[in-house]
Amino acid sequence: MTKVEAYIRLHVLKQVQSALEELHISGLTVTEVRGMGHSKAITHTFRGSQYDTVLNPRLKIEALVHDEEADAVVDAILEAASTGEVGDGKIITYKVDQVVRIRTGERGDTALK
Repeated sequence: MTKVEAYIRLHVLKQVQSALEELHISGLTVTEVRGMGHSKAITHTFRGSQYDTVLNPRLKIEALVHDEEADAVVDAILEAASTGEVGDGKIITYKVDQVVRIRTGERGDTALK
């Protein structure tokens, strides 16, 4: 099993969700986060005034998938979330040793679906 974790811009969530639904990925966790990448502060203009934001709002999406689905999930997120601009985010994958469904006690792949 693989955990796919993606940090994306807020406005691309619907596109990412749609891309994952096409792959029949239904289990998602979405968390609002703030963070700073290599670019540090980003300058914005609002009503003629400029201001910097150091910790920019992003969404963290987490999904547990079967190992054979992981590359397709990463590719789908990459395509749906990319704007081509600095700050598009990151996708990280982790190997998962075990998953246990609390309600039934099922373990492993059967606990995913």
